This record gives sequence, structure tokens and C-alpha cells, in this order.
Amino acid sequence: MTDSQKGQVVRWTRIAYGEWRLHAAATDRGLCYVGSPDMPFEQMEAWVRARMRGAELVRDDAGLAPYVRELTEYWDGDRRTFEAPVDARGTAFQQAVWQALLGIPYGETRSYSEIAALVDKPSAMRAVGAAIGANPVLVCVPCHRVIGKSGAMTGYRGGLGMKTKLLELERGGQA
Repeated sequence: MTDSQKGQVVRWTRIAYGEWRLHAAATDRGLCYVGSPDMPFEQMEAWVRARMRGAELVRDDAGLAPYVRELTEYWDGDRRTFEAPVDARGTAFQQAVWQALLGIPYGETRSYSEIAALVDKPSAMRAVGAAIGANPVLVCVPCHRVIGKSGAMTGYRGGLGMKTKLLELERGGQA
């Protein structure tokens, strides 16, 4: 455990939006986790325990209200970008991939090979796919905007149903 992890508090809440029920968590540095719909609290708890050993999980609905507000505005079609800080922790390669995802404009998609080229690893599509799959902050770090080179819908930690709804929302439909 590093000194920065001793006594660290990870605040969390449960978000209910339409048919989705999901958990979100934040550190003092920003949103660190947005979970998949209908997954149990234990999934988020295990994620925090694995990446922030020694951190204390504390429910804080009021403290996470600004994050919930931005997500809700996005799902309502009233927000295209997120302003709240993100504390997505990962390897240098994962960070590079996640930064590339943040550069995909609202309503557009990119292929895994395009993301690989953006991070200067044009032959590392599988590694890019793994980094995208490890994205801890669904929606805000828009991994749903990555599709197969042929245009086919590909895997998504939140499930293909959620991915489809997010892409439809961004193309003018509703989530």
C-alpha cells in the first residue's frame, strides 16, 4: 500500500436511470468508477479493493450528486461532454487509450485499429481492446464509441444493449 492509499476514501452512490441501476464511485481527484447496469455492489467493491488497496468505501449520495447530474443530463440528451474530473487509474498504455477515447466526438465512432493508430501502436488492436475493456468509467470515458472495423457492434462492459442505446442517443434517439 502506498502512502497515498492509506486512509483514502472512495465515495460511492447508486444511480437509477430508466431501466438502468448502476454504481458510481469517486475519489477526491474525480470520478473513478461507473459500473455496468444491474451489477451488484460487490462488483464495484472488488474493483476498488483491487486497485486502491486500503481505501475505505463510504456511501455519499450528496457528494456524488454532481456526477449523477452530469450523467443524467447526458442520458436525457442535454449534455454532450462531461466537465467533472475523472480519476481513471491504469497503466500508461491504458491511460493513452482512454485519452484517445476522450477525443472521439459525440455521435461519432472509431474502430479499434483507429484507436491503435492514435496511440502509435498500429498493430496492437488486441491490447487496445483489452485497455478499452478495462475502462473503469463507462459513459464519461466513451468506450461505447468504439466499434469493429466493419462497423459491427463489439463487446462492451455495460452490455451490448447499453452500448446500442448510448450510440442511438448520440445519433439523435433516446437512451
